[in-house]
Amino acid sequence: MTRGIASGRGLLATMTVIVVCSGVVQGYLTPLLPKVGRHVGIGGVGQSNLYLLSQLAFAVMTPLLARLGDIHGHRRLLRACVAMVAGGSLLIAVWPTTATLAVGVTLQGAVVGFFPLLAGILRSRAPERGRVGMSVLVGALLISIGVGGLVAGALSEEHAVAGLWTAVPVGALAVTAALLLPDSATARGGNFNVKAAILLTLGLVALVLVLTQGDTWGWLSPDSLVTAVLAVSLLVVWVMVEHRSAHPLVDVRLLRAPRLAVVSAHTFCVAFGAIGFLGANAVFLGSDPEATGYGMGLGSQAIAFVSLAMVVAGCLGSTATPRLSRRVGDRAVLCAVGVIGATGFLSLILFHDSLSRYLVGALIVGLATGMFESITRALSAEVVAETETALSVGLNELALSLGAAIGAAVIGGLFAGHRLRGGHIALTGYLWCWGVCAGVALLGGLLGLGFRPVPAAGTGQVRPSLAQSGEPA
Repeated sequence: MTRGIASGRGLLATMTVIVVCSGVVQGYLTPLLPKVGRHVGIGGVGQSNLYLLSQLAFAVMTPLLARLGDIHGHRRLLRACVAMVAGGSLLIAVWPTTATLAVGVTLQGAVVGFFPLLAGILRSRAPERGRVGMSVLVGALLISIGVGGLVAGALSEEHAVAGLWTAVPVGALAVTAALLLPDSATARGGNFNVKAAILLTLGLVALVLVLTQGDTWGWLSPDSLVTAVLAVSLLVVWVMVEHRSAHPLVDVRLLRAPRLAVVSAHTFCVAFGAIGFLGANAVFLGSDPEATGYGMGLGSQAIAFVSLAMVVAGCLGSTATPRLSRRVGDRAVLCAVGVIGATGFLSLILFHDSLSRYLVGALIVGLATGMFESITRALSAEVVAETETALSVGLNELALSLGAAIGAAVIGGLFAGHRLRGGHIALTGYLWCWGVCAGVALLGGLLGLGFRPVPAAGTGQVRPSLAQSGEPA
């Protein structure tokens, strides 16, 4: 018994190293782009295109890597993903140019495979640590995102590109950790459906493209409308192909499973505001109150510390979630997350006139972020058969990414509709932004009422699959 617990702890510690790499990679580059862009000759449009490229990589790789892991083995694909991320980080640091930044950012998009593949290994090798393990990994992810940005910013104070080395040492550690991890004992099999992969990839690319560029193109412009129609058409055809396929890329029956549908919808709703508003949060904190009549006038370093405080709150929420779930149940936690998120945004509406009171609302949103990322990742792993763990968690990751992207797009549209002659956003634009985020978060809480708890099997709290619980897998 003791040896098993020690083995589980060692497994979790090794996974944490890989997740820290994911967090640093996701957090270190964004604050560097203005300085690095000037250094290598990339303007504002080019910097925006790099962000777009990373979002496209996230969307495309999420389902593909998860499915390949279920077919060929979670450890094998995880090692490939970690190698891609480490290689991309090293390329960016050693040779920062427009082309290498584009290639490096694309390779770094493989971080989206980390959580689904780690979930597959964790569920197979240490199922008794599933809830606690997932909460620890989410907490490590959130903290490392904040710390990565701070470290990169500090390194770049003297030299613009020095901060690009931030991800290199953690990438090397992650490669070592991936080599030490055991493989999952889950049965492998199936074929990779190339036709479905092409349709899904093109559909997701078109969808992310219109979400990220719609504000620039104009939401009702021909470019936006054609791209939106193309995205919907491709995704509809993809679903039809998957239904007819003997070897689907993504078993679309998973999307009809009631428990996974509720969890994914909840993820989408809470991510819509909790992650989608982060850019707007930075803009509000940096706005000069003398010029705009609102804002806190903070510098980039102070904004980074506020962001770090929010992820610390998220880490606390993540680590507390498993214990809270045991006490009140998963359904109650899902509902509470939506209410807590809505409360944070309503607090921003009511108390945005001072930094201390604004921080209270921001920290509440951070708390909800950690809670929803912990419970939805754990539940998405538990409510399907073990052979579909990585794919199920991958679908949840995709719901998170799309929720954040659509949330950011809606916020961008609200800002565009409230832009004043001076170029800054009217305060009513922020009020609408916070109000919409509160409403969507509350919708996520209401959706949580539809979650049917997964009965625990025995005393180890190992959850059955959908097939075991009476739902289609």
